[in-house]
Amino acid sequence: MNATPSPLHRTRRNARDVRRVQYAANVREAVGEIDHGCEIYGLARGQYSLIDIVEHILGYTGPAALVISTWTAAGADIDYALRLCQDQRILDIQWLVDSSFQTRQPAYCAAMRERFGDAAIRVTENHAKFVLIGNDAWSVVLRTSMNLNENRRLESFEISDDPELYGYLRSVVQALFDDSGTTVGQSRQQGRRDFETASRAIPRADRVRYLR
Repeated sequence: MNATPSPLHRTRRNARDVRRVQYAANVREAVGEIDHGCEIYGLARGQYSLIDIVEHILGYTGPAALVISTWTAAGADIDYALRLCQDQRILDIQWLVDSSFQTRQPAYCAAMRERFGDAAIRVTENHAKFVLIGNDAWSVVLRTSMNLNENRRLESFEISDDPELYGYLRSVVQALFDDSGTTVGQSRQQGRRDFETASRAIPRADRVRYLR
């Protein structure tokens, strides 16, 4: 069996709103309104960060549960996420980070553990950057080339309110947490094994292939 989840191909595609805003001054100008069923693609050149986009989306969705999958994170952005939790704009948060984070950025990793606790963090060999923002009314997926740090370079982002895509990614993350996957401090090899186990645990009915 393939160790990774089956690819997701959507049968229908919403009209994509390509916002040519790589020189926009701020995230509000760049991203604009978030609508139900939206499909937004844009480029940035460091004027705003991933956490700025998250906060902007929360302004439309209202308080929501978050999953943040990132290769690395900076202390300022970790603290920003904590403030959003304290303001109750983030109701719950889970982190999926690369297993090398704890050795590459030990201070930032320690900050994440201190602020959110080991139960909210899972590690694996991870280079997938995405954020899930969900509540009873919204299922927003933010896919991006950005990590949770300063991004002074050309970066892309895609924002979709899509319950099927949200559910697909949510099932991968939840399987890692439900199986008590690899916690901070465990090995890269264990992280790989836990991801493979979690991937196999996704029911076939949820491994949706949307073919167009």
